[in-house]
Amino acid sequence: MIKVTEIVNRRPGMSVEDFQDHWLNKHGPIVAKLPGLRRYVQSHTLLGGYRRGDVPFDGIAELWFDDKQAMRDMATTPEFDASKADEPNFIDASTLIELVADEHVIKDGVVPPGAIKSIVALRFKDGMDPAEAQNYWKDVHGPLGAAIPTVKRYVQTHARLGAYKLPTPPPYDGLAITWAESVDEFRAGAETEAYRLTIADEPNFIGRGMKVILAKEHVFIDKRWHSPNSLQSLS
Repeated sequence: MIKVTEIVNRRPGMSVEDFQDHWLNKHGPIVAKLPGLRRYVQSHTLLGGYRRGDVPFDGIAELWFDDKQAMRDMATTPEFDASKADEPNFIDASTLIELVADEHVIKDGVVPPGAIKSIVALRFKDGMDPAEAQNYWKDVHGPLGAAIPTVKRYVQTHARLGAYKLPTPPPYDGLAITWAESVDEFRAGAETEAYRLTIADEPNFIGRGMKVILAKEHVFIDKRWHSPNSLQSLS
């Protein structure tokens, strides 16, 4: 399974409310028709975040495919053309970031109905080998974050190592995604010893430029899991 994450911002001059409405109700159903798409999720930055000023980005889209060939096949279809044609209606293409990645489930918990989603876009320390940093993030740092009691589910999205062979490396090395029952639960988690240990470990592999949003996710399709305790049953 391969995952594509798109970090998106709204078209200049467009209100947040109009952006979210178009993305959810007009663009989402178009994307959901893409052949070979196994799962599709939009995560919209909480409106409350805008009351404190500018947010780092307006949300992320997450799309899962079986493999790269499925992605290539999808990109030749009329459904893909329709999706791309709609993007200028609400997205600022100049700031769009696409990350082809592998997903690692660190804490395989149930996402409560109405949960809040924390999304952290991060960069590794300068000079740190990406493979080494990914292993540290997953195997050493991951269990620390998973120990925060209010975190219900924790997933790491790692940029594929092949991206580092390109002339321009990925703008972010990955996304740390966690779910809690509410914003207050995230705040409560930040008061715990587990959280303190997690933050204290970040300088061991994370560099500058980390961006954070709290978001509400919208699951359009999910064809990956079929067990009663699956994400599909929670969407």
